[in-house]
Amino acid sequence: MTEKQFTMKEAMIFTQRVAQLSKALWKAIEKDWQQWIKPFDLNINEHHILWIAYHLNGASISDVAKFGVMHVSTAFNFSKKLEERGLLQFSKKENDKRNTYIQLTDAGEEILLQLMETYEPNDNAVFSGALPLRELYGKFPEIVEMMAIVRNIYGEDFMEIFERSFHNIESRFIEEDGKLKKSKNIEQELV
Repeated sequence: MTEKQFTMKEAMIFTQRVAQLSKALWKAIEKDWQQWIKPFDLNINEHHILWIAYHLNGASISDVAKFGVMHVSTAFNFSKKLEERGLLQFSKKENDKRNTYIQLTDAGEEILLQLMETYEPNDNAVFSGALPLRELYGKFPEIVEMMAIVRNIYGEDFMEIFERSFHNIESRFIEEDGKLKKSKNIEQELV
């Protein structure tokens, strides 16, 4: 057995610092997120499921639970509500009858795209809180250390999906009149 490289005091201070900062940050994020999606009659879990379904393009309920950091029953129940609203459809694959898969409907994609267009950075406390750092350093914080912690907890698959969603936004969307819009080139490629 190897000798530990930290003191109990260091461990306690670190975990409590992360816990309290995370709770404070989450409270701001939750408030901003709820305000953003409220006009679309969605809750955070529903929006997150639509987001995952869009970026994974045919996700299983297990994938939604894993990447949405929610229990499988939560992922299923909220997906079911979205299906009832016509925003998602459920399916089984020929070669995989055990898992249930979700796919955005046209209406689900439309709501997600409208949400992206209505995003207003100035209404976001986390964005506003990071803006002075961008002004000082010329870029937003990359949060590399936090990403490394999350990678060590949830694994490489989680981070791959995490990065894919941002790559999709970078490559599939354009900014037009101060709003994010799906690139016409992408729409033509998908047809």
